Amino acid sequence: MDLFEELSQLGITDDRVLDAMRRVPRERFVPQSLRKRAYENRPLPIGHEQTISQPLVVAEMIQHARPEPGQKVLDIGTGSGYQAAILAELYDRVYTVEIVEPLQVHARKVLDALCYTNIEYRLGDGSEGWPEHAPYNAIVVAAAPRTIPPALVDQLAPGGRLVIPVGTASRQHLTVVEKLPDESLREMLVAPVSFVPLVGGGNNT
Repeated sequence: MDLFEELSQLGITDDRVLDAMRRVPRERFVPQSLRKRAYENRPLPIGHEQTISQPLVVAEMIQHARPEPGQKVLDIGTGSGYQAAILAELYDRVYTVEIVEPLQVHARKVLDALCYTNIEYRLGDGSEGWPEHAPYNAIVVAAAPRTIPPALVDQLAPGGRLVIPVGTASRQHLTVVEKLPDESLREMLVAPVSFVPLVGGGNNT
C-alpha cells in the first residue's frame, strides 16, 4: 500500500487534498540522508529542532481548512516548506511565516525551484500572523501554542477556519476554530497531536 492509499484509508476523503499531496515531491523537503523515508507516514527531522510533519497530520489539517478556489491562506511555520507547497496547489495565494531564518531561506529555495509563484514569505513571529494581507479564508498552524493567539483569530475572515494544535508538550489537541458569518466563533477539538512549540508570543514561549 502506498502512502496515498494509506491516507485515504485513514480518513482523508477530500480528493483535492490527496491529489495535491501526490503532486508535491515530499523527498525535496527532507534532508538528503532521509529521502528514502520521505513517503513514510511519519514526521522527520529537518534541523534546528524542527520536523516535517507526518503526512497524515498535514492532510488532516488541510482537509479541515476546507480549501476552495479563489481563496487565500495563511501558513504559520513554514519549516521545510512542504505544507506551503500543498497549500499552494489548493489556494490562489499562500502567505507563509517562519521565525527561524535558515529554515525560511532553505524552504524558499526549494519552493522557488519547484516553480511556486503564488507564495509570499515573511520572517517573524507566527503568533502575530500577517495582518497586512488579512483577512484569510483559512489559517493553518504547524506548531503548538499553549493558547490560541488572538491575532490569528482576528485575521480570520467570516466563514474562515483556523486549524491549530494547542497545548503543552505533554498534551496537545488539534483544534479547529470557525469564524461564523456573524463573526461569532465555534471551536472543535479534533484529535490528540504532537507538534513542536510555537516560538514567539507572550504566552506561547
